[in-house]
Amino acid sequence: MALNVNQNVNLGVIGCGKMASAIMEGIYKNNFLKSSNIFVYDKNDSASANLAHKFGFNQVGDICELLNKTNVILIATKPFVVNDVLNEIKKNYNNQLVMSILAGVKIEKYEQILNNAKIIRIMPNTPALVNEGMSAVCAGKNVDENEYNFAFEFMKNCGKVIKTNEDKIDAITALSGSGPAFYFKIIELMAKAGIELGLNNDEALLLSTQTALGSAKMIFENDYNISQLIQNVTTPGGCTEVGNNVLNDSNIDKILSKTISDTAKKAKELG
Repeated sequence: MALNVNQNVNLGVIGCGKMASAIMEGIYKNNFLKSSNIFVYDKNDSASANLAHKFGFNQVGDICELLNKTNVILIATKPFVVNDVLNEIKKNYNNQLVMSILAGVKIEKYEQILNNAKIIRIMPNTPALVNEGMSAVCAGKNVDENEYNFAFEFMKNCGKVIKTNEDKIDAITALSGSGPAFYFKIIELMAKAGIELGLNNDEALLLSTQTALGSAKMIFENDYNISQLIQNVTTPGGCTEVGNNVLNDSNIDKILSKTISDTAKKAKELG
């Protein structure tokens, strides 16, 4: 199947929750696909109706109807209903490319139930809601290069994307999938420390959040040379050096390493 986004892609979305809505908003705003070529379904009719109304998509009444109208599928349901969803898809599966954002569900499972279907597994994250997502895509054995590239370009509409192998997905889940929660916690704790020093809540949160945002942008603009950036802001004998020493003495490296490794372990157990 030659996927040409301007001509022959009819996309079906199964599951219309927050992440699916964020992804599809990016697709809509960037004119990646025509709204008339997008069909949405959710067991909760109001969820699919809201998404269809917001962006001019087509709401369908069941998975069977969606399969009959589309050649690419995005599965965005909760992972615990995947068996039911795949068994419904199986009834009308006709060699569609299947993309899935379900955490912990391996490509092998899709291929087994759908008889060696074409599967793209996607690990997005919640900053897709503000068009700053970080996604990873990996392909099953039946996916050709053109289809893989389509999935990559598809996810670029809500942030940055990398291509990867499935054996790295658990680590990616821990680092970027769950990572926003860890950064939120750090930003919150830094703001709390500022409040304890006399700042008000709004001041502290703005200072902490904007500092995190600006620091991240500086990393991109300096070719990921983080050691040099740390050195640039650290004057010997100065304020930042004192703070760095506290972080180093607290074994923050080990704490964060355990945070990511334990999260990755849990992601692996889900599969």
